[in-house]
Amino acid sequence: MTRWTEYHRPPSVEAALQTLLASPDSAILAGGTDLLLDLQQGRHPAVTSLIDISCIDALHEVQVEGGYLVLGAAVPLARLLENPLVAGHAPGLIEACRLIGGPQVRNVATLGGNVAHALPAGDGTIALLALGTEACIASQGSTRRVALTQLFTGPGTVSFDRQRELITALRFRLRQTGEGSAFRRVMRPQGVAIAILNMAVWIRCDGEGTILDSRIALGPGGPVPFLSHKSQEQLAGQQPDEQVLATVAGSILQEVRFRTSPHRATRAYREHLVLPLLQQTLHAAYERARHFHVSEVS
Repeated sequence: MTRWTEYHRPPSVEAALQTLLASPDSAILAGGTDLLLDLQQGRHPAVTSLIDISCIDALHEVQVEGGYLVLGAAVPLARLLENPLVAGHAPGLIEACRLIGGPQVRNVATLGGNVAHALPAGDGTIALLALGTEACIASQGSTRRVALTQLFTGPGTVSFDRQRELITALRFRLRQTGEGSAFRRVMRPQGVAIAILNMAVWIRCDGEGTILDSRIALGPGGPVPFLSHKSQEQLAGQQPDEQVLATVAGSILQEVRFRTSPHRATRAYREHLVLPLLQQTLHAAYERARHFHVSEVS
């Protein structure tokens, strides 16, 4: 492995972008739990510079802005798990963060890094996708927002320029009355870090329990984190009984692109898991939606 020769700790986003532009073959380091391992094992192109953004105060904020909950890209997962705003507005995201690594990993790992790593089955990414999340991306002189559905271009690749831009925050709409989310996954008992299959569900329903809107994300369902489109149409106006869920699971199977991976699971086994995982995850999200009123969170 070729070691990097420069290590930078810029004090601000502006300084980080300046360093990024001035340092060809550099990489942004937030928690480093994925990046450093990939560099060590040769899965990431060699870099000459690491730009550590973990000390930038602006990237550690969790705040409400104009109807959105905004999570700084460098907030460690352990801090998100302790935040009442995140717990109240995004219980599914809390469930995903709680399952990422162990305590040592969660003390440094970040959602910004999870999204930037762009794995098809990243737990945090799948949970954020179901919440309708946007990434706030900064470049010199400007900031833009990109829906996660438009951010990923392939395994480990993204639509923004890593040598000129960086993710500063992730934002999703504040939870409203009748909304709920949940996350579940299936792992190998040997502890392989990436899920055999994970799933996140967000639901909005009316006072009678009829589903008005929904999003179902899962991974790995193809080369990028997968969001089902057919299920949104099929669940609208329905209550999630056994027949409805079976129909939705069938539609998901038509959309996804499962494959056999030698260290985790066969395509057939993943297909087998879709219905029971959907039943568990959607039921949890639905029950939360049925019993939630916006007055319960700040």
